[in-house]
Amino acid sequence: MNGLLPRSLVNCHMLEVLDVGNNNISDTFPHWLESLPQLQVLVLRSNKFHGFVQSTKESPSFPKLRVLDLSSNYFVGALPVWYIENFNAMMDPHRDGGSPEYMKVSTGANSYQYSLVVTWKGFDYELHGILTIFSSIHLSNNKFEGEIPDVIGKLSSLKGLNLSHNNLTGQIPPSLGNLTNLEWLDLSSNKLAGKIPDELVYLTQLSVLNLSNNHLVGLIPQGSQFNTFGNDSYKGNPGLCGIPLSKSCDGNGTQPSSFQEKDELWRFGWRVVVLGYGCGVVFGLLMGYLVFRTGKPKWFVSLFDGRQSQSGRKMRKARRLVQRRS
Repeated sequence: MNGLLPRSLVNCHMLEVLDVGNNNISDTFPHWLESLPQLQVLVLRSNKFHGFVQSTKESPSFPKLRVLDLSSNYFVGALPVWYIENFNAMMDPHRDGGSPEYMKVSTGANSYQYSLVVTWKGFDYELHGILTIFSSIHLSNNKFEGEIPDVIGKLSSLKGLNLSHNNLTGQIPPSLGNLTNLEWLDLSSNKLAGKIPDELVYLTQLSVLNLSNNHLVGLIPQGSQFNTFGNDSYKGNPGLCGIPLSKSCDGNGTQPSSFQEKDELWRFGWRVVVLGYGCGVVFGLLMGYLVFRTGKPKWFVSLFDGRQSQSGRKMRKARRLVQRRS
């Protein structure tokens, strides 16, 4: 498919799944789809969509959306906070009640389950069937910038969140610790800074974590699923320390820099010099005080007088030898 996304789709009021991924569509974000009452899956991945992702209306948008995949396009600007705030179907995994079913489309006497391609651990996997309780957001490989909004923490039914390979800044919001159903989290290749929130330890379902290639610092949280992640989850963050990395942290939970280590060595060396100098001065003053109070201390006299008498005997012996030879 080339060109623009057909506007006629807005008339498909019973549309549940729209997947136009891996095409050559060059268009702006189709905000005109936000009123479709039954739309649950919107996949625009790997096209040439561009511009801002923003709503043009004030009423709730995408009321039943569970899966949003905008990855590998050219979207810019801040993450779509307005839409995220209105993803009501992602806020409660039991919102619709009853047992979870697979999304399907019926054509006459036949019924077919929808499939979906998701990116997991950097690879694409096809899900043969989408449960009605499944929800995920993939916004990777775009040009989004700014901070990750706290409101994402309200999407409690999320199974996957991928915001990697953008220009996101700021800190990882502690509210992500509320996503207790999350199974994979990828925030890699951004410009995120600060510490990894301890609240992420509450993500007991998390099986994949990728925070690599950011500017994160401090002690890596310990416990729960964090005990299962390897070095690859944190590589490219030289300021991080603690298990599983080989870099240890100081008492403040930060890695001591080489400058700090050199400074400590320098100060230790000077302490030794000053200590030695101080001991020498004290010893000299003590000796002077003893001589002044007692005259010549016996041990002092015996030490130096003994050396003088020995040197005197050697000199007299040398003179006698010279006289005999003459």
